[in-house]
Amino acid sequence: MSLTHFTFTATFLLGLAGLALHRVHLLSALLCLEGMMLSLYVALSLWTLQLEAMASAAAPMYLLAFSACEASAGLALLVATTRTHGTDHLQSLKLLQC
Repeated sequence: MSLTHFTFTATFLLGLAGLALHRVHLLSALLCLEGMMLSLYVALSLWTLQLEAMASAAAPMYLLAFSACEASAGLALLVATTRTHGTDHLQSLKLLQC
């Protein structure tokens, strides 16, 4: 395993561990998701450069566009939950309330 492969794998796994273990605030969960998406973007970009395949050259840009849409939807949810519940604590959200 090369050093760059290890770095991007470790970055993704740290984001996943942060998402799984530190779910106190919605903002911290969104930041962990964004870190995971950025590590995937960089890894996919380097993989495309390494293979020198022009057919998959647009894939990192699609992933980056998807990541931007995911971030904007997450921030919209953060603003909506903060306005309705007064906080962004994930434990205070009762999602299954009738």
